[in-house]
Amino acid sequence: MENDFSPILANALSFAFEKATVEGKITITLLAIVSLLSWTVMITKFRQLIRARKMSKRFFEAYRATRDPQELFRAEQEFDGAPAYEIYYAGNEELAYHLKNNPVKVTRITSANANTVMGAETDFLARAITTKISKASFDSVKVALERSVSAESLSLEKGMIVLSTAVSGGPFIGLLGTVWGVMETFSGIAKANTASLTVMAPGVAGALIATVIGLLVAIPAMFAYNFMVTSIRGITQELDNFATEYATAIEHSYVDNRALADEIADALKDMMRKEKPTHREFERLEELNA
Repeated sequence: MENDFSPILANALSFAFEKATVEGKITITLLAIVSLLSWTVMITKFRQLIRARKMSKRFFEAYRATRDPQELFRAEQEFDGAPAYEIYYAGNEELAYHLKNNPVKVTRITSANANTVMGAETDFLARAITTKISKASFDSVKVALERSVSAESLSLEKGMIVLSTAVSGGPFIGLLGTVWGVMETFSGIAKANTASLTVMAPGVAGALIATVIGLLVAIPAMFAYNFMVTSIRGITQELDNFATEYATAIEHSYVDNRALADEIADALKDMMRKEKPTHREFERLEELNA
């Protein structure tokens, strides 16, 4: 009797696997595949989250040290692996496109000195011309930021379905193998017309190993899933906050927020300025008339 049970005492899992039925071994193989996938996801996601935290910290330090929302973009600094940087880059690409293709020239007059020479008005103006974007273009920038936030959130959550499947499905798959193995064991006992513990023990042990393997698959995946979900939720919230913060910074620096009356007045001034002849044009007209 001791020789029969010594393998159980020495290596219970090895003994149980040897005594498992074909169905039980198929179940264990399936659980091994699920475990391999879940551990692959765990290692990959741990590395991704650690890198995301590290590079995001560097990016935020660099971003907070700037005054212009486009400073890092123009300097071509890169922070690979930082989700916030991807949002920053996507917003800047859209902003740069509208500054180039749909610019709004805002003229601010700081001083003026007008003299009349030979009947023509000559203006000496200190003007600051700033290139900005319209509110409609700014809406496109905000859409680009929101789209980037969604893309980064999906990237962070990629593969988590494997862990949730391992957590919820692993024990049930193992339980299926156990029930199936027990059913096979009792069927064999009924056919042999013997009900001794020596006959039942190997079959029951072979059936129970499926549940053990299922729990070994699910427990690490459960701890990893809870940790990663919490981390991803925190990073996603951080991305939402940054997108809002960056959109506000762009609006303050690059969006034409003048009132409609001011825009109309500036447009009329530009038209009148273009229609008035300059001093050089006036001299040319005098020469032609002479």
